[in-house]
Amino acid sequence: MSVDVRTVTASEFPDWLRALATGFLRPPVVSPDEAAERLPHMGLPRVRGAFDAGRCVATYRSFAQELTVPGGAQVAASAVSNVTVSPTHRRRGLLGRMMGADLAAAKERGDVLSTLIAAEYPIYGRYGFGPAASVTEWEIDVPRAGLDARWAGPGDGGGRIDLVDGADVRKLGPGLHERFRAVQHGAVSRDERWWQLGTGQVVMSSQPWTEPFHAVYRSARGEVEGLMTYHADEKWGDGKQPLNTATVRDMIAVSPAAERALWHFVCAVDWITTVRSGHRAGDDLLPLLLPDPRAAGVVTQADFLWVRLLDVVRALEARTYAVPASLVLEVRDAAGLAGGRFRLDASADGAVCAPSAETPDLTLDVRELGALYLGEESAVRLVALGRVEEESAGAAAVADALFRTPRRPWCPDIF
Repeated sequence: MSVDVRTVTASEFPDWLRALATGFLRPPVVSPDEAAERLPHMGLPRVRGAFDAGRCVATYRSFAQELTVPGGAQVAASAVSNVTVSPTHRRRGLLGRMMGADLAAAKERGDVLSTLIAAEYPIYGRYGFGPAASVTEWEIDVPRAGLDARWAGPGDGGGRIDLVDGADVRKLGPGLHERFRAVQHGAVSRDERWWQLGTGQVVMSSQPWTEPFHAVYRSARGEVEGLMTYHADEKWGDGKQPLNTATVRDMIAVSPAAERALWHFVCAVDWITTVRSGHRAGDDLLPLLLPDPRAAGVVTQADFLWVRLLDVVRALEARTYAVPASLVLEVRDAAGLAGGRFRLDASADGAVCAPSAETPDLTLDVRELGALYLGEESAVRLVALGRVEEESAGAAAVADALFRTPRRPWCPDIF
C-alpha cells in the first residue's frame, strides 16, 4: 500500500504526536491531555503527516514567522518544525514530499523565505536551505573570571537590576524583544504563547515546569534594557564548598551597559561557581566582558538557523548592504521555486534587484545564497570550497563587501 502524504485532521492529531515522539526518541505514548493542550495552537492546515495503512509514520509542521534581516527589516518567513520520519520508513522520500508541498504553499502565500533549526546537518541542503546563523555557548569558570564576587550594582551610569516574576516578564518582555529584534539580524518573532510557556503561565502536562529566576536591567531613566532568565542547580563539594551552576536560558539586551551588567550579576550570585551562557552569537561580547576572557571556554559551536529563499528579488531588496556595488547572480534551484539570473544594485539609498540577461558574476545554488543572506558566510570561502563559481574575477570579494555584516547574525530561539 502506498504511503499517503497530506495535512492532518483533528482526529489524527494524537497519532501524529505519537509519531513525532517516536522520531525524537521520546516515549511513544501521548496522553489525551497532551493532545488536547497542543491541538488548538498547532494550525492544522500547515501540519502534514505521512500515513501508511492509516498509521502516521512521518511528521512536519510550519507556521508564520518574521525574520529580521540586516538593516532591521522584518520579512515574512515560513518556519519549519516538528520534522520526523519513523525509522521504519526512512529513505522513501517522505520528507521530500512534505517539504515540497509546504515550500510550494509558502511561495504561493507570498512568504519571502523559509527557516528552520536543523537537528542534523546533511539533510536540509537538499531542499535549498543554507546555514545562515551559528551559535556559540560558553562555560564560565567564575572564580577564575576575575570579577569581584561582592555584587555592588551594575556600576557607573545609574542603572539597576531587579529580580522579577513571570507576570512581570510577560508585561516587560514583549516590548523589550521588539526593540531587540529591530536591531539584531537573525532574530525571529515571538508570539504571546512563547511568553506564556516561557514564564509558566501555561504548563504542558508532558513538560514538568521548574520556576526560573528572571533578572531585569533598567537604565538610569528607568527604561528596561535587558532581561536574563536562568536556572541554578544545587551541588556542594565534600568540603562544604558550593559548586553550583547557573544556566542561562534566555538573555536579550538592547544596550552594552545592560549586557555587561547582567553577565556580571549572574557571575556574582552567591554559591555560583560556573555559568553556562546558553546559545549566543559567535562574536558575543561575553568573554571580553570578563577581566580574564580565558575563564569562558567554548562548549558548543555549531550551525543553528538555516534559511531557504523563496523570492530572491524581495529577499535581496529587503536587506541593506555595506557598500555600493552591483552583482549579477545566477541562482540554481532544483525545486524550481527561486532560481534564475538576477542583477543586484546596492547603494546608500537601498537595493534594487531584478531578473537579468547579463553575464553572471557568480553562479551558486539557492542554499549558498541562503548561507550568505544574513552575512554569516563568506563568498570567498564558498568559492574556495567549490560551492560557488566565480564567473568574473573579484566577484566573490565584491559579494563579501556587500553581504558581510559588522556583527554576526544571531537567532536566540529554537523552534
